[in-house]
Amino acid sequence: MKRLAILTIILAGFAIVCLGQYRSRVSPRKPSLKIVQLTEPKLTGPVSFEEALAKRRSVRQFTGQPLKFTQIGQLAWAGQGITEPQKGLRTAPSAGAVYPIELYFATPEGLFVYRPAQHSLEEILNQDVRGRLGAVANAPCDIIVAGSVRKLAVKFRKEARRYMLLEAGHIAQNIQLQAVCLGLGSVTIGGFDIRGVRKVCRLPKDLEPLYIICVGYPAGQAPTTIGEEEKEARRTDAAKAKRAVLITARENFRDEELFETRRVLDAAGVETVIASSRTGPIRGMLGNIAEARILVNQLRVDDYDAIIFIGGLGAAEYFDNPVALSIAREAAHKRKVLAAICIAPTVLANAGVLRGVRATSFLSERERLQQAGAIYTGVPVERAGLIITGSGPMAAVPFGQAIADALAGR
Repeated sequence: MKRLAILTIILAGFAIVCLGQYRSRVSPRKPSLKIVQLTEPKLTGPVSFEEALAKRRSVRQFTGQPLKFTQIGQLAWAGQGITEPQKGLRTAPSAGAVYPIELYFATPEGLFVYRPAQHSLEEILNQDVRGRLGAVANAPCDIIVAGSVRKLAVKFRKEARRYMLLEAGHIAQNIQLQAVCLGLGSVTIGGFDIRGVRKVCRLPKDLEPLYIICVGYPAGQAPTTIGEEEKEARRTDAAKAKRAVLITARENFRDEELFETRRVLDAAGVETVIASSRTGPIRGMLGNIAEARILVNQLRVDDYDAIIFIGGLGAAEYFDNPVALSIAREAAHKRKVLAAICIAPTVLANAGVLRGVRATSFLSERERLQQAGAIYTGVPVERAGLIITGSGPMAAVPFGQAIADALAGR
């Protein structure tokens, strides 16, 4: 009996200790995330529909002045607001009234998702994630348009993705026209790292980021007290009006080299466009899609301040392409910024513009560059005056920064 009593006490003590350990693990509570109840949207305004259409432009430079929640609420309502409470109908049409789109708002205060039924913003993250989205650097608000194919597929199956993309377009246009009516500017960003944005925004598995809409006060338009963001914007004035063309293979370009380079240039206020041997959607080696708007054989060097050749296996199509070689020679002759990354520096080598010039590339191109008279260094990024070369995907960000610096005269 005595031994049984001792054993009982030991087991009881063990249970208490274990229970205490268990409670100690689960007792700390996560800080509650806030709900922002938005003011009722305005249904009338001083700007006509025709005027809003006429004034809508893509704005890539903002003052950095933050938006008020009343403005964000109006933008949210324009995109997904309820217009018929009884039926739940919204400002943008949706196939079968399924509404597969979610709107996320990245602001200096944090990341929020719009809840149309309550006309409120629900906080997802209480930190500023704008700098990690690959959008315009000084935009005070980035709106992430995310969609669920799965939600539509239940009813529409094979047509689900097409209907989702159409709806995203309706919503984006609504938001951009509403921005005009609020005296704001906006620009849509389609070329971004889908996986990266999904991870940053902690999107559910069935949600795919489709669009980023950057909204804010156009630079030079809104009166504001000059702060650090505005000072930084003014420091980049030299690069604001610059234009760059990224010459990309029709397929198998290196995704990071295009999207990261473009992101850095967008952040520096450089207007970018993609040129390829065909227009429309082009696919990278990692499966990401970009939109080529200009044919390489129709590209005018005089229209741009920087000519950039993007790498990846597909870039070999330009190695001996007479048009591409002519573009490289003309850019060098006219003192444009001329850049190439990964295997693409071979285009510059074959154009004869690297003789006696310090350059780098993917290791496989070392011999070709040396045969063309280049001083091969093998470093991640090499800048020789207005000629800039990069070694590969890992160098994409400093490669883009070197181009931005050259455009700004730094």
